[in-house]
Amino acid sequence: MGHFYERLVRPFLFRLNAEHAHEIAVDSLALLGRVSPLCRLLEKVNGASSGMGARPVECLGLKFPNRVGLAAGFDKNARAWPAAAALGFGHVEIGTATMLRQPGNERPRVFRFPEHEAVINRLGFNNDGADSIAARLAKQAKPSERRIPLGINLGKSKVASLDQAVNDYLGSFARLADHADYLVLNVSSPNTPDLRKLQDEGRLRELLSAVSEANRARDEVAGKSSKPLLLKIAPDLTFPQIDVVLEVIAEFGLDGIIATNTTLDRSGPFGNVGQAGGLSGKPLRNHSTQIISYISRATNGRLPIIGAGGITDTESASEKLDAGATLVQLYTGLIYRGPFFAAELARGLADRR
Repeated sequence: MGHFYERLVRPFLFRLNAEHAHEIAVDSLALLGRVSPLCRLLEKVNGASSGMGARPVECLGLKFPNRVGLAAGFDKNARAWPAAAALGFGHVEIGTATMLRQPGNERPRVFRFPEHEAVINRLGFNNDGADSIAARLAKQAKPSERRIPLGINLGKSKVASLDQAVNDYLGSFARLADHADYLVLNVSSPNTPDLRKLQDEGRLRELLSAVSEANRARDEVAGKSSKPLLLKIAPDLTFPQIDVVLEVIAEFGLDGIIATNTTLDRSGPFGNVGQAGGLSGKPLRNHSTQIISYISRATNGRLPIIGAGGITDTESASEKLDAGATLVQLYTGLIYRGPFFAAELARGLADRR
């Protein structure tokens, strides 16, 4: 299946503008997700949820049929995720969602680099806003009915200043928490002005304190409960900066961390690339794995890690698990390897002992 995509489908898609090709993919999966019998058939065929590719794992208090997830960024508006299990994913993360609807940055804003299996994007959290996304999720499968866990990735609205950021996140949290199996606070995208400053100790402590308190308060409300809460960090943090982040995570009892988001690093062949934005894909592979390893050692393996960055085959996914990740996520790899790449990975990882 992967060879068919790479030889016939990918050349066609790569003749299109990168964002237009992405929109076609989302529309196609949204359509597939509405045909439940076909989705269930594809699940059986790829075997990633219940066949030879299934290697269930418990993490964050949730059960995952396999270790491979779809990272945030692909399905920003909760349109395509119902088809994710049919492609072999063991979980899916939608978003990044912001409190306010926003168009994102000006186009063009997504650029492929096929010779490096990489992408640079400066989308800027383009999404329908928390209210619209919550309304869409309310019409879809509820948590108890889902085939795989659904994470919701939350970010800061562009118009919200740093001093308004906490209330902005709390607004999104209040509207979307009911629909999530877990939630992620994204403070690491390079494409929203000042967002990464929320990784600084003082602002991070303020944010995590407020959202953690709101999450715990759900336990006091009938019919609700707190949700696993994670933080997504940038690969451009130094190890001392990561130490500070881990201290704040421990202070407020977050349930896990996602390592890592896209990078601003332009070393090597990207030194002369003039496109602003976050770099993802193969060039991020080694550095993201190093960060996962560092976090695992610094926390004695006690903090669940979802590993992301540069996963293009079973070997690169296995490296992240060996470094200390419990789950992995991909997005750019899907662009280069095709829609059933997750199923292939899940089968490959199932052979691990």
